[in-house]
Amino acid sequence: MSSHNFEADTGKILDIVIHSLYSNKEIFLRELVSNASDAIDKLRYLSVSDKKLSDLTDAFAVTITADKRAKTLTISDNGIGMDEDEVIASLGTIARSGTKSFLEALGSQKDKKAKSKDSDNASDVSLIGQFGVGFYSAFMVADKVEVLTRKAGTNKAYLWSSDGRTGYDIEAAEKAEHGTMITLHMKKDATEFLEQVRIGHVIKTYADHISYPVNFLDGDDSTQLNSGSALWTRPKSDITDEDYESFFADMGAGYGKPLVTLHNVSEGTVSFTNLLCIPQMRPYDLFDPARKPKVKLYINRVYITDDCDALIPAWLRFVRGIVDTADIDLNVSRELLQHNKTLDRIGKAVVRRILSELKKMHDKKPEDYDALWSQFGVVLKEGMYEDADNREKLLAISRFHSSEMDGLTGLSDYVSRMKEGQDEIYYLSADTITSAEMSPHLEGFKARGIEVLYFTDPVDEFWLPLVPEFEGKSFASITKGGVDIDKFEASDDAKTDDEAPDVDKLIAAMKEALGSSVADIRISKTLTDSPACLVADEGGMDIQMQRLMKAHDPNFQDQPRILEVNPKHALVQGLNKLVTTGTDGELVNDAAFMMFEQSLILEGKPPQDVAAFSQRMTRLMTRGLKL
Repeated sequence: MSSHNFEADTGKILDIVIHSLYSNKEIFLRELVSNASDAIDKLRYLSVSDKKLSDLTDAFAVTITADKRAKTLTISDNGIGMDEDEVIASLGTIARSGTKSFLEALGSQKDKKAKSKDSDNASDVSLIGQFGVGFYSAFMVADKVEVLTRKAGTNKAYLWSSDGRTGYDIEAAEKAEHGTMITLHMKKDATEFLEQVRIGHVIKTYADHISYPVNFLDGDDSTQLNSGSALWTRPKSDITDEDYESFFADMGAGYGKPLVTLHNVSEGTVSFTNLLCIPQMRPYDLFDPARKPKVKLYINRVYITDDCDALIPAWLRFVRGIVDTADIDLNVSRELLQHNKTLDRIGKAVVRRILSELKKMHDKKPEDYDALWSQFGVVLKEGMYEDADNREKLLAISRFHSSEMDGLTGLSDYVSRMKEGQDEIYYLSADTITSAEMSPHLEGFKARGIEVLYFTDPVDEFWLPLVPEFEGKSFASITKGGVDIDKFEASDDAKTDDEAPDVDKLIAAMKEALGSSVADIRISKTLTDSPACLVADEGGMDIQMQRLMKAHDPNFQDQPRILEVNPKHALVQGLNKLVTTGTDGELVNDAAFMMFEQSLILEGKPPQDVAAFSQRMTRLMTRGLKL
């Protein structure tokens, strides 16, 4: 037996690995099982060109055994194994990876074998242990680790052992079969990992799709813990709808069938596979403030994380599934992904693929797409605000309710229906479709047959300022001042021969009564049936934005708005006569406040002074009963 000290500073690095590198202890099992899978992959590849190894490729498997009495957990494989030099190189030095060295050696041989019939087998090698320190995560749960290994094609075996602190010992040993057996002497606080149920849960979570069986051995009984087959690696022609539905359920995406399934393999400078699903109904956590994406990242069928913002953006968090690649660089731990160009390219490609599929559905299956939009449109709109690169694509597939259409309509369709001479896309911000349909602001537009889109999602107030136009048409809020529709002729039913009376004196009296409650009072160009409504100044806030500001800051003070009056309405004309004759100023004052507060109520806001509102209402009803 020979004893060795770890290299300089290795003790400090080990301390980081054991106590800080990984966020939860169960990761150790993922690391050891994935290393075992690598070892099998190496042997499978080398056996193609080495006849001495060709007889050693049957019944590949990873086996886990727990001994509760001895408090040991053993993970063994029948892969390539290691000789003495490789044991020292791979296990005696932190952050050195035998797998990485293997890949480098493999790359140098590719050119030599380019013309060989066996050269294609290089693409079959699935190597995931390019991280150097994964093995040492075992010391998070073990006081002592023993590695018994025998390299395939040799008769010599070696036993490596260490407590993870002082160094390690290596001695010659006996091992009947090639491969590696890792025995962990578990700490007192890690005995949960000796339970089959706990082990099975970890394997199901992190290594379910490793292509070799991961078996739990209990005496003579063997139970396979993983599916042993990654669905996304199989040809699509071999996958049934039931298989996809089962995957959809396993991802926790929902019940029943997915509304959309995207299964693609991308090969080139960056290679990856995606299997993604869009559910029919909103996931329960769709509006969780964390806005975390739920697409899982795999490295050659080994689960890495489902918390990777660079892989898929928050505005696609309703998409569930996996992305599997061998081309992402990892920094020390598989949990600490480098934000590098490769990861960015994969993420952008995935987003393009999803948007392309949505556009296809939008164009060819509008009913299905409208069902999708009704569930996830509000989240996709977040992308119109956050993602400048994809804003135009999202605008092209966005859907809205409108004053002239049943159901949903797109912006391009709206533009195609615009009246001659119409230069703007008119919209109305409101809390709900119902409140939008009841808005007095629509009256003049309906009278002229001008279509208005309803923007009822809070996020609309954020993306709109970033979109100056769509297909050459700018957006215009009908609840802001400056909207002029006089150039459009009203329909015959809405036409009237009555000329608007001069109401300048009434407006002056109302300004004196309402004071600072309003920013201004002026004649409306859009009202036909209602006596009055409130509008924002051309550069001011819509009522919807004021609500958002109030929700964010309870101390936010609403900006005074402009009260527009309809001079052709009977109420306005009656009040105008009272002002002109100089009679009943109290009634004029009460009516002015009632019109103002009625306009507030129609926008979903309470009167400024409920008690005063009630008193005015009582006085006006009393006068009405006396008439």
